[in-house]
Amino acid sequence: MKYVVLYTSAEDVASRAPAHFPAHRARLDEYHARGDLLLVGTFGDPQKEGSMAIFRTREAAESFVAGDPFVLNGVVASYEIRDWNETLAP
Repeated sequence: MKYVVLYTSAEDVASRAPAHFPAHRARLDEYHARGDLLLVGTFGDPQKEGSMAIFRTREAAESFVAGDPFVLNGVVASYEIRDWNETLAP
């Protein structure tokens, strides 16, 4: 089981994100370095389609979102955490 975080972008994501990206990136790097964050990225059109991240545990996903500068500063309009039954895991 993996845990997927889906972010819906705020209306003005392109103007809001740059100010908070360094702190958001540092958080991504921290969670990735300890093995909790497996994959992350935006969809083709981040404004319309948002982004997603895959975490090793639900606790890590919840913790990440709770302190993510993008969430705390309104870069993300909403988010959802879903359980994901990965089929082709190594």
